[in-house]
Amino acid sequence: MIGKKSVKLAVERNRLKRVIRESFRHSQDALAGWDIVVVARKGLADLDNPELFQQFGKLFKRIARSKPTQAQTEPGVADGPRT
Repeated sequence: MIGKKSVKLAVERNRLKRVIRESFRHSQDALAGWDIVVVARKGLADLDNPELFQQFGKLFKRIARSKPTQAQTEPGVADGPRT
């Protein structure tokens, strides 16, 4: 949901939602297990579709890189067997 305060026209709000969803769809394999909230700011609707897609693609890639690996999330896995 994009607030009317940040993007006035419903047509623009819907366009932004479509582009964000499509950009996420292309990156969703790398983002499995993440819940992402996008907060729209004023001026977001001024960007055209390819630029929006590119910017969100970069953002999703950056988020995917910050995802902790399996060894970081489970204690003892990286330590190896204990004898």
